[in-house]
Amino acid sequence: MSSAKLLTSTPAPPSVAALVYAGLLLVLIAATTLPIKSVLDQWDEVAALTGTLRLLDAHSMVPAHQDGEGVIRKGSAFLEGPTVTVAGAVLLQRLGDVVTRHSGSMSSSQLDVQGPRANDGHISVTANLEVAEVALQSVLYELEAGMPYLFVDELVVEGNSSLATSGGKLRVTITVSGQWQGPQ
Repeated sequence: MSSAKLLTSTPAPPSVAALVYAGLLLVLIAATTLPIKSVLDQWDEVAALTGTLRLLDAHSMVPAHQDGEGVIRKGSAFLEGPTVTVAGAVLLQRLGDVVTRHSGSMSSSQLDVQGPRANDGHISVTANLEVAEVALQSVLYELEAGMPYLFVDELVVEGNSSLATSGGKLRVTITVSGQWQGPQ
């Protein structure tokens, strides 16, 4: 058929026109409904993720921690400080406080804020200590069980049997690390 004949031919029956109209109407409804449904689904997903985030925040709230002296501690699981250097100083201070509390002494220390894991926020300190043999376990426990979370990466203990049996102090080289979240 030619285009002229199609234009001049008799109009389509009303039932065909009604079917075409209904089909176009369904296409328009679908084209409107699907984006709206997509937006509503995204809102539901955001609401669900917000709920999950609230739960994670609630679970990450650090519960009170009671140390061996009955002191209740609260705090962040991460080393805090506006810079990585300040966070390293916090780590060094924590190590010194724990050793001093158990009648030990720290003779030297080296802070590592640029090590291989520094990009992930890990800070470590290597220190030489002198601590009584009976206090070493308490020092290690307090370092790892307190806040912020610290990890003993390396431990070297030197002492002869006469020092250990007489209650003398052991020479300890320890590497302790923690994680810094970044400036708050």
